[in-house]
Amino acid sequence: MQTSFTPDQLRDPAITAADEILRKCVHCGFCTATCPTYVLLGDENDSPRGRIYLIKDMLENDRPASDAVTRHVDRCLSCLSCMTTCPSGVNYMHLVDVGRQRIARTGRRSAADRLLRWLLARVLPSPERFRLALLGARMARPFAAFLPGRLKALVKLVPPAARTAILEPRVFPAEGVRRRRVALLAGCVQQVLDAEINAATIRLLTKHGCEVVVAEGAGCCGALAYHLGREEEALAGVRSNVRAWIRERTARGLDAIVINASGCGTMVKDYGFLLRNDPELAPGAAEVSALARDVTEVLAAVGLKAAVAGAGTTVAYHDACSLQHGQGVREAPRLLLQGAGFEVRDVPEGHLCCGSAGTYNILQPELATRLRDRKAANVDGVGADVVAAGNIGCILQLAPAIGRPLVHTVQLLDWATGGPRPRVLDQANWLN
Repeated sequence: MQTSFTPDQLRDPAITAADEILRKCVHCGFCTATCPTYVLLGDENDSPRGRIYLIKDMLENDRPASDAVTRHVDRCLSCLSCMTTCPSGVNYMHLVDVGRQRIARTGRRSAADRLLRWLLARVLPSPERFRLALLGARMARPFAAFLPGRLKALVKLVPPAARTAILEPRVFPAEGVRRRRVALLAGCVQQVLDAEINAATIRLLTKHGCEVVVAEGAGCCGALAYHLGREEEALAGVRSNVRAWIRERTARGLDAIVINASGCGTMVKDYGFLLRNDPELAPGAAEVSALARDVTEVLAAVGLKAAVAGAGTTVAYHDACSLQHGQGVREAPRLLLQGAGFEVRDVPEGHLCCGSAGTYNILQPELATRLRDRKAANVDGVGADVVAAGNIGCILQLAPAIGRPLVHTVQLLDWATGGPRPRVLDQANWLN
């Protein structure tokens, strides 16, 4: 694709990055076939190729974001299925974020939309604030039918119960001989909604010889704010995390930074790009990106102990978009589950998003619900005993819509290798 940015425009690092990305696009349209919003709506402007043209036109002409550009870019899930499909290596992830940042600076939004986005960016990255917001949302559940569309969607996402435990900085020693020393990203939303995921992760890693540290100063990965176009807000958190992990690596060594929420993993693995122009932290950010691993990548490297439970249980494995498209991790979770004695079944249309996508199911509830219902039908059609996923957002999105228990992959692996049986299996009267 030809571009016509001026020398002055190209002095902006964001425009330089966009120019390099745009020049790789060959208009082939392969991306349209795997884009969830195009599959649903059939509108070229709601495909990656269409959004590329809209963003290119806005940037080249240095104009404010129009209502049309805002609408169609807002509908993008950032599922990154288009990047898996693209034969030319177009980094759509970076381009659409440049577009979002321009929209945040120049686009027109209603007061209600601005307020909701501000609240999401302020509340969700903070476990303490989110825990308080969750209490308020639970009280509002009986009145959900009377709330406006987006608030109704938000309240309906709130699970009837949550198991909250906010991890403080500390070290969890390895059992037996220490084979790895890893930092765990504790996460933000996940700590409040389902602390058992972190607990299972820590048990699983320590009993396989990994010392686990929750580093002082590490917090939200920044993805939620960044994908809302709030770049500086997000990068402040990114810088804090880089400093915390580099400080820990320098003082006591780290073999990996482990992430068990795949949306966060995609973000942390991109820290090197995000801080590429930071004279102080660019080297450290690149080092953090190189250390970042999904928890299943680390477990695949260390190897699982022999399974003692769960043999013969059928598992429908749901590929989180941020894991399969954002990080290219597909085989490790399946092989680990199979090695632990589970029978793994693939879900049809596994490349299509479930509609969670960070805050998408709040900001675009109608499209998110259509994608959720389509995914739920495919999951239920597999007929497995239980569903496994590697991302808290997918679990929260799908759990109310499917007819079987849904757990994080680490919870099944922990159970299989001697940990407690996931409570949701008993609550749902499954596998008895």
